[in-house]
Amino acid sequence: MSSMEIAAKARELTELKRMPEELEAEITTLEDALKSAMGDQEQVIAGAYKLTWKPVTSARVDTTAFKKAMPELAERFTKTTTTRRFLVA
Repeated sequence: MSSMEIAAKARELTELKRMPEELEAEITTLEDALKSAMGDQEQVIAGAYKLTWKPVTSARVDTTAFKKAMPELAERFTKTTTTRRFLVA
């Protein structure tokens, strides 16, 4: 593949990668508008759509506190991986 072909494909990739970011921004705007309209309600029926917005509780390990409190143990259970990162700048 020539340098010009690589540049053209990189340009196309850059443009395509922008699309999800723009869509995500639109999705977030619509979700925020719906949440605002729901207020404190956990469920709303609107035509054929059932919207729910319920609290979810989860428990996670605080790795920062764990590393401070028990650094040796944290190091024993830390797994290191190596990957290759592909970037187009």
